[in-house]
Amino acid sequence: MLPHLGEILALTTAVIWAASVILFKKSGETVHPIALNLFKNVLAGLLLVPTVWIAEGSLDFPFDTSTATVLLFSGALGIGIADTLFFMSLNRLGAALSSIVDCLYSPMVIAAAMIWLGERLSLWQGVGVVLIIAAVWEATHTRHTDSHSARGIWWGVAWGVSSMAFMAVGIVVAKPLLEVNSLWWVMLVRMLGGILTLVVILLFKTDRKAILSSLMIRRGWGYLLTGSFIGAYLALITWLAGMKYTQASQAAALNQTSNIFVFILAAVFLKERMTTQRIIGIALAIIGVYLVTFA
Repeated sequence: MLPHLGEILALTTAVIWAASVILFKKSGETVHPIALNLFKNVLAGLLLVPTVWIAEGSLDFPFDTSTATVLLFSGALGIGIADTLFFMSLNRLGAALSSIVDCLYSPMVIAAAMIWLGERLSLWQGVGVVLIIAAVWEATHTRHTDSHSARGIWWGVAWGVSSMAFMAVGIVVAKPLLEVNSLWWVMLVRMLGGILTLVVILLFKTDRKAILSSLMIRRGWGYLLTGSFIGAYLALITWLAGMKYTQASQAAALNQTSNIFVFILAAVFLKERMTTQRIIGIALAIIGVYLVTFA
């Protein structure tokens, strides 16, 4: 086995996810967030079925009704709703600002764990939470923009915060099951929960034809296919492998560098402005995330 294989895979996960965020941002120029999320999940789900068969040796469904219900609910929140809100936020904020708002995921997980699992917040974790909130404020509050632009940014922030909240609750709800069941099966059932939720949402949307027809715009196909494959499936493989071949804390730390990679790639490929305000924001956010994660 290669030396530091786990660390390499964890860092690879961060790079892959960062690249997928850039591709999702480009996809969002032509594809509706609900359609984008549905396509991403269906593609990942179809790829996960043979992956589960290879990894587990069979496709015998391993869960009872109560476990499956919890996992479907977790996927509904963390994939169906959260990822749609994430794409909505990404369209409004751009990749760089979105990477800062996404740092709220760790505090949201802690908050959800305190409510549902009885976990407690340490002093240094509290400092980290404050730093992340300060980072979001510093990076997104507007000094020289008109009210229309400012309103758009704050809607993007609101959707991003809501996305992280739904994602955090979804993972905390499933956490007890993650520790005693096959991760492959857990991910597949959660993915199914996300897909079913999006189908239900579409049934209640009067403009569902227009939403789905946005998938037919050919100039967005390359971004859509590539982003969905590497973001929803390939990153999942490298994340699991990284967790397997190194300590969870080291893998988590390296995974978290995705925010930095998104920030850099947004400047290089999307030509987003890297202002002093945004650089201070990402620096505060990264410090906050590490305090929250490891304090």
